[in-house]
Parts: sequence; C-alpha cells; structure tokens
Amino acid sequence: MEQLASLSNRNKKSAARLTKNSKIIKTIIAAIQEKKGENIISLDLRKINEAVADFFIICEASNSTQVKALAENIEFRIDEKCEEKPYHHEGFQQLQWVLIDYVNVVVHVMQSETRKFYQLEEMWSDAASQEHNE
Repeated sequence: MEQLASLSNRNKKSAARLTKNSKIIKTIIAAIQEKKGENIISLDLRKINEAVADFFIICEASNSTQVKALAENIEFRIDEKCEEKPYHHEGFQQLQWVLIDYVNVVVHVMQSETRKFYQLEEMWSDAASQEHNE
C-alpha cells in the first residue's frame, strides 16, 4: 500500500510540473508573438536522456534590437504571469543569441544568421517538435 501511495504522490508531482511547464511555454510563445518573433518552434526533449531541459523554445529575430525586445518581454511576461525568474540568462551583451533558462524550459532567441549557423533543431532532431507561428 505504501508503494501505491508513493507512486500516486510521484504522479501528482509530475502532473503539477507538467502543468507549470505548460503555462510557462504558453506564456513564452505569447510573449514572442507579441513582439513579432519569427519561426517559433518548441522541442519536447523529455524522451532524450542527454537533454539538459524538458523543453526548448527557439525563435528568431531580424536584428539585435528585436532580440533584446523579445528576450526582455519573455522575462517580463513570465515574471508577471507565472511568478518565475530565470535561473540563468546569457547573451545580452552581443544580442546574437540570448538564452533564458527556466530550468525545465530553455528559451533561445536568435538572430536569423546565428540560428542558421548553429541549427539547434538539427542537433535535437530526435525531439518531437511543434511550430507556433501565427
């Protein structure tokens, strides 16, 4: 009986985490769309053992000003709607590729040329992907 109760608690924690991740993902995508980010894709990495997160959200911007606007809007909206601060972020100096880490969800805001060069979608091609373009 104890094992069953333990399993039930584990499933509740897993469901709560998934619900929290879903809210974060939806908020990130809406924040990107709000600032006209392009080619938005989400990668579900949960079935990949080597993955550093459960989900990647990748989008692109046409210039460094838009990269900054997208990244700042994502952080603002996540704080406002999900009450979460990023665990880590980097790339705000060069604004070619800004990474925002929410532990289970990692956002990549990239200039078009940078995205073409690094091809993250190809690197994680085993992941289930979904496009989120309006």
